[in-house]
Amino acid sequence: MDPFTRLPLLPTTVVGSFPVERGSGIGGLLDPLKHAVKVAVDAQVRAGIDIISDGQVRGDMIQAFTSRLPGIRGQEVVGKVLPASGPITVHDTRHALSCHPFVKGILTGPTTLSFGLHISTPIYRDRTDCALDLAAALAPEARALEKAGVCMIQVDEPFLSTGSANLDAGKAALSHVISNLRVPICLHVCGDLSSIIDRLIGFPVAVLDIECAKNPENLEMLSGISLHTLMVGVGCVDSSRPEVESVSEIKKRVEHAVDLLGPANLLIDPDCGLRMLPADAASRKLTHMVMAVREVRESLA
Repeated sequence: MDPFTRLPLLPTTVVGSFPVERGSGIGGLLDPLKHAVKVAVDAQVRAGIDIISDGQVRGDMIQAFTSRLPGIRGQEVVGKVLPASGPITVHDTRHALSCHPFVKGILTGPTTLSFGLHISTPIYRDRTDCALDLAAALAPEARALEKAGVCMIQVDEPFLSTGSANLDAGKAALSHVISNLRVPICLHVCGDLSSIIDRLIGFPVAVLDIECAKNPENLEMLSGISLHTLMVGVGCVDSSRPEVESVSEIKKRVEHAVDLLGPANLLIDPDCGLRMLPADAASRKLTHMVMAVREVRESLA
């Protein structure tokens, strides 16, 4: 099941999160974030993104998952972590699928979740132990997203670049989440990857998504490494700044990535989620990114 054969060269996507615009009226009282999902999805479709997300508007990347898992209360692990009683992100993802043919499911990875929690139970010796049960809890969600019809699943593991996480343990936990899935898996790791890039390319994923607008050296490091069949998601828009890059600036970043790695091996996206930006800036960044990629595609035709 390879979506990339049905997508244009240099497919555009998002890392995930979008600014939250809550609903009002009776509908807003029943589900104030249903409107936010619609706004996020509509903005991505309007910008021309090839692979969209549900917008990840229901809380931060930790709380959105941990608040639904038995064994966790607030930020405290108080007992054995178990799977949620039902799907966590599938409903919003189905809305995105009703609006666009190519949608990615997004999970916060077990290692990053473990570092966002305080372990207050003797059940777990350390975060590595806890991450394995978090992985087991996320696996049903991954399977549910695949069944819903996503074209790929992205696992966000920003903590892998901090130096705090054990990479072997992180790899094992990730493998547990994605075992037996047929859809391509994307691993998103932001930050400076200079100390771990050689290890990351050995993770069992189809796509490694990295931050390159704010940390251009990440891309340079990949130019000398054999990637085999690994594709690279290249962050070409700085998601940490509200200033909207020009189309020409983004185009230069895309062209540089093409020169280094070849167009067939790349996806193009922002560095990270856009949640903390003004909504207008987030939308314009995506629109400019799509325009830049279309110009590069034309030059390669």
